[in-house]
Amino acid sequence: MALPPVVASLMKPFRGFFTAPVWDHLLILVAGMVLATGKRTVSAALRVMGLGEAKDFARYHYVLNHARWSSRAVARKLLAMIIRSFAPVGPVIIGLDDTIERR
Repeated sequence: MALPPVVASLMKPFRGFFTAPVWDHLLILVAGMVLATGKRTVSAALRVMGLGEAKDFARYHYVLNHARWSSRAVARKLLAMIIRSFAPVGPVIIGLDDTIERR
């Protein structure tokens, strides 16, 4: 499936975290998550991308369940990008609210 080049260019900083087969599936999932309405599940993302009846439907679930990539490493990279964009100089103060923990 051909995706708009903007999807791949926005996701390019995360390319090193994924293998080539997983990367291709991930790009489709990301585009589908952006376009999906309601619950953003793998199934909803695939349906909106026109892949609801695809034979390799289970491969897309594999990206989240079994593929070898580190969600912490991806989150660390995303946080660094956010800080670099919105707070390039000066300290970053992060406040935590432990009152929601008990809910």
